[in-house]
Amino acid sequence: MRTQVHNLAEEAARAHGDAPALTCKDTTVTYVELWREMASFGTALKSLGICRGDRVAVYLDKRIETVVALFGTSAGDGVFVPVNPLLRPKQVGYIMRDCGARVLVTSPERLALLREELQECTSVEHVVLVGQDPFTEPDGRYTVSSWPIATEGDIFAAHAIDVDVAAILYTSGSTGQPKGVVLSHRNLIAGAESVSHYLGNTPDDVILSVLPLSFDAGLSQLTTAFSVGAHVVLLNYILPADVVRLCARHRITGLTGVPPLWLQIADEDWPSEAVKHLRFCQHRRQDA
Repeated sequence: MRTQVHNLAEEAARAHGDAPALTCKDTTVTYVELWREMASFGTALKSLGICRGDRVAVYLDKRIETVVALFGTSAGDGVFVPVNPLLRPKQVGYIMRDCGARVLVTSPERLALLREELQECTSVEHVVLVGQDPFTEPDGRYTVSSWPIATEGDIFAAHAIDVDVAAILYTSGSTGQPKGVVLSHRNLIAGAESVSHYLGNTPDDVILSVLPLSFDAGLSQLTTAFSVGAHVVLLNYILPADVVRLCARHRITGLTGVPPLWLQIADEDWPSEAVKHLRFCQHRRQDA
């Protein structure tokens, strides 16, 4: 029964275990592999002392570890806070203080940019670094662990219920300070099931994740795909050509974008094969 958002991936692992779940660059993981990592991360959070409802900020670009951290936080009864990787350090610091994050998952490069801000984020007790061995902080205010966090013993069972807070998504802050939008597990699961239903998504779909995971429509690409066992391809969007290239390479069937993206794609002079494939994707979705 789906009561927490990580159950989407958990059920997909049981029903579509060996099917591709997530691709980032040249790496693809199956649903069984993905769920195993999510459950392990949730267990690791528990071993760090994270309790039901504690906030875990994830400040990374799109990569498999990012998705594992988000859904693994749910498996550990925490509340995940995806932070837009394009935000400036002061904006990131504000978000972490505002939500009271106890854990920060980030990269060594991003941590270096946040050192001053972290001095004011008194709620942060643990930093998990993706891509580097742990080191000791001079002030010792928070522990630093490397990814993946070593765990011992059985996987902790999740205890949150469907009306508990699952995630906090922050607005861009273009007209002031970013504002946190609180979403329950029920919100996210109902949204995923509703969108996958009216789009007619199936396990055969391949969805290109272009929008930031800190954006509701971007996160929905994951939840919608996981709800039916579809395949998600992660893209850290830079140029319109990247979108078209991956559409052709992975034979993408689903793509959600915003008007500026569509305008950039429409303004380019694409090779005939790329245009043909994009039309195929659009035509299939209209038929659905």
